[in-house]
Amino acid sequence: MAGEIALMSPEPDTEKAETYFDRSLAVVREQQAKSWELRAAMGMARLWRDQGKRQQAHVLLAPIFGWFSEGFDTLDLKEAKALLNELAL
Repeated sequence: MAGEIALMSPEPDTEKAETYFDRSLAVVREQQAKSWELRAAMGMARLWRDQGKRQQAHVLLAPIFGWFSEGFDTLDLKEAKALLNELAL
């Protein structure tokens, strides 16, 4: 959430947001919290997309999305799929 907040401020701080997303990914990977990892990866992927790093964003998000075998009607997975589709263009 801190990464998202850093991007919503009147003067977005992309470096700070990326640092927050990196920390979040490290913590949730250690905790093996797949849903939270998906959310953190989506935040980072959106940031990278906006910075023109589409391939890097896709490489981060695709394997995490691939772990899921059910729940594709949930908002998080719908948003992740839409983002992956956008990044693949």
